[in-house]
Amino acid sequence: MKAAVLHELGKPPRYEEFAEPGAEENEAFVQVRAASLKSVDRQLASGTHFASPRQLPAICGTDGVGILPDGTRVFFGGPRRPFGAMAQRTVAPAAYCFPIPDALDDVTAAALPNPGVSAYLSISQRAKLAKGEKVLILGATGVTGKLAVQIAKRLGAERVVASGRNPAALEKLRDLGADVTIQLNQPDIDLKNAFAREAADGAFHVVIDYVWGRPVEILLAAITRPEFALANAETRFVQVGESAGPTILLPAAVLRSTALTILGTAGIPSHDVLVAAMKQVLDWGAQGALHIETESIPLADIENIWQRPETSGRRLVVLP
Repeated sequence: MKAAVLHELGKPPRYEEFAEPGAEENEAFVQVRAASLKSVDRQLASGTHFASPRQLPAICGTDGVGILPDGTRVFFGGPRRPFGAMAQRTVAPAAYCFPIPDALDDVTAAALPNPGVSAYLSISQRAKLAKGEKVLILGATGVTGKLAVQIAKRLGAERVVASGRNPAALEKLRDLGADVTIQLNQPDIDLKNAFAREAADGAFHVVIDYVWGRPVEILLAAITRPEFALANAETRFVQVGESAGPTILLPAAVLRSTALTILGTAGIPSHDVLVAAMKQVLDWGAQGALHIETESIPLADIENIWQRPETSGRRLVVLP
């Protein structure tokens, strides 16, 4: 079969022949229809991810859409190495094969679940968003950030503030549910004032952060109180990504002067929670309630396209 085969960490995979997989106990044999190309796929292949493959060659791709032997169309995740999603066929844990609504096409079904479930779990499970609360999305112009804006509104946020670097993409977010947008690539003092204005009539109840780095330092400076004051509503800050930098400077005064709780995404949730989140995201997608931009690329072009970054929050989807 043809596949995107990785021979050396840090090099693009090659389109070539690879041995056919065979399903083992509790596994499903999948005829692949589509597989998304995500940042984590590139990180795994580069050798920079903690879960990068130790034995090569191996096929790239962590999830996708395919057909089971009984004809069921599913979204699958976690193919057994050395097999991967970017191939004509693969094997995956049966427990991580989720039926897809008929209304979702293969490309959308391959692109939506990974970022959609991530955003849904960050907002509903980690931040525990309640109806009527105010949400700030840091890095809202990326694939997952765009979905976070939409999901926050679906879950009852009263006000969603979307921030990012791309002015055109930020403007489009108003159509997806953002009540106001903030450009991150402006002078520090202007960005601080923009955050402060939005927090002036009540703290952000939830912050979903895909950027970390300097923008977060500026946000924390904007919400730090310069005097003793009654504690207002707690801000639940969920750290998800680090597109603006891997570290921040965190003054002690931030934590002593504000009701701030910083959380991580906490890894993979329980199977029951994951199944419920997957069903909700797929149902919303089938209803047209969640929108994601995609671009389809043939598997045969994988070596040339591998190093091309995502553009304007569009998810690349590989078609075998």
